[in-house]
Amino acid sequence: MKIRKCFLCGTYTFKQECPKCHSQTYYPKPPKFSLEDKYGKYRRKLKLVKRDEDRNR
Repeated sequence: MKIRKCFLCGTYTFKQECPKCHSQTYYPKPPKFSLEDKYGKYRRKLKLVKRDEDRNR
C-alpha cells in the first residue's frame, strides 16, 4: 500500500479518492532519474497541455 496525495486540497491518504474533497489522488513520488529519459518528452508535453488548460479557465 502506497501513500497518495490529493490533486486539489493536498491531503495525504491511502485511498484513490480524497476523503475531504472526493477528488482523485496520485502518487507524489517523482520518477527515478535517468540520463536516458525515455518519457521526458511526453511529461513535458503533458505539462504544457495542463498549463494551457489552466490559462483557459
